[in-house]
Amino acid sequence: MLSKLESVLMPLAEKIGRNKYLIAIRDGFLLSMPLLIVGSFFLLIANFPIPGWTEFWARFFGENWASYFAKPTDATFSIMAILAVIGIGYSFAGQMNVDKLFGAGISLVCWFLIMPYEIMFQDAVVTGIPLGWVGSKGIFVGIIVAFAAVHIYAWVNSKGWVIKMPDGVPPTVEKSFAALIPAGMAVLAFFVLNIVFAMTPYGNAFNFVFTILQTPLLKLGNTLPAMVIAYIFLHFFWFFGVNGGSVVGAVFNPILQTLSAENLAAMQAGEAIPNIICQQFQDLFATFGGAGSTLSLLIAMLMFCRSKRIKELGKLALIPGVFGINEPIIFGLPILLNPMMLIPFMLVPTINIVISYFCMSLGLVPLCSGVAIPWTMPVVLSGFLATGWQGAVLQLLLLILGVFIYMPFIKMMDKQYLVDETNKSDDADDDDDLSLDDLSFDDL
Repeated sequence: MLSKLESVLMPLAEKIGRNKYLIAIRDGFLLSMPLLIVGSFFLLIANFPIPGWTEFWARFFGENWASYFAKPTDATFSIMAILAVIGIGYSFAGQMNVDKLFGAGISLVCWFLIMPYEIMFQDAVVTGIPLGWVGSKGIFVGIIVAFAAVHIYAWVNSKGWVIKMPDGVPPTVEKSFAALIPAGMAVLAFFVLNIVFAMTPYGNAFNFVFTILQTPLLKLGNTLPAMVIAYIFLHFFWFFGVNGGSVVGAVFNPILQTLSAENLAAMQAGEAIPNIICQQFQDLFATFGGAGSTLSLLIAMLMFCRSKRIKELGKLALIPGVFGINEPIIFGLPILLNPMMLIPFMLVPTINIVISYFCMSLGLVPLCSGVAIPWTMPVVLSGFLATGWQGAVLQLLLLILGVFIYMPFIKMMDKQYLVDETNKSDDADDDDDLSLDDLSFDDL
């Protein structure tokens, strides 16, 4: 059974892991992630989850003190789609073996080309760049445009339809002229596309994609079954030695990040937070200590196990595990291809997701506000920063529950390792005993 699963999942995971589109999405979002986290720190200061926090500082700095901290947040979250387009265009151009910088630039230009420059101001439509489309609402359009624009650019470039400069021209000038025709063709294609969408009832490509594609995907991603299924696949891939977070996250994370942005926008507007499932829900309440929620496993190893192998591994892996790094456990225990650990490895995160979802849906724990808490933030502290003391208590209870789920399975492994260690010790003692009967002149 195990070999059959491996024969099916390993080729699938490798194929997904090498997919140039998913790689571009994954790497492209890396550009925005550190900037969003920086912006979140300022937002966190302005909205720290302690009663009376805002009123306390208002006595010293005035009622509008928090507005100063909102500026860095607006400078990051409000333009997150721009960052995504640049990052994905840059990464995908590398996958297509064309100049990365021009790939990023042409993606951004084509994306702005089909954007409607109309915003509402005092019940009137005026010309301007709508922040809604350069924020989370424009991400899906940005992904599509980046792929299409770079494809056109690479195709024209591969045909050799470029302006060639004579020898002696500086390389930067030569690259600029070489990109002129491919970039022009991409712009022309999106220029025509913009005219076509203007003739439809949607008015522009952004409204079309948001209505037809993005809204249904967000509704699907914001469901408990979708989250559970995604995590089952994620942990199956990890079980076979493939980074499940990279494989599943390439598809699922853009949806989660958009849901987080919706939560953040609602919080800033003083409205009810709409989404239970989002990026912070996944990072802070699904697993503790990395895939499989192995921080619970580490605690069980140190509390209930007696074998030297497991004890020493637990001590070595504890500090990385507190900060969400669990490769020492996955490959050292191992969990990799270990049928004994597959059940708790998949069960604990699933239980965490289900319990957290219902606690939030029943109002026992506040919903995640969308503030980007680093996934390396230790448990309890991360829950407090994301949702207040209720989230910290929920994390602690789930962490303890995971310990008791892992306990019988790790104790079975512990018994096996104790037997192995005892046998090795006996063999070593036998080897150390020296008897005259063992000596022979034939050995000389």
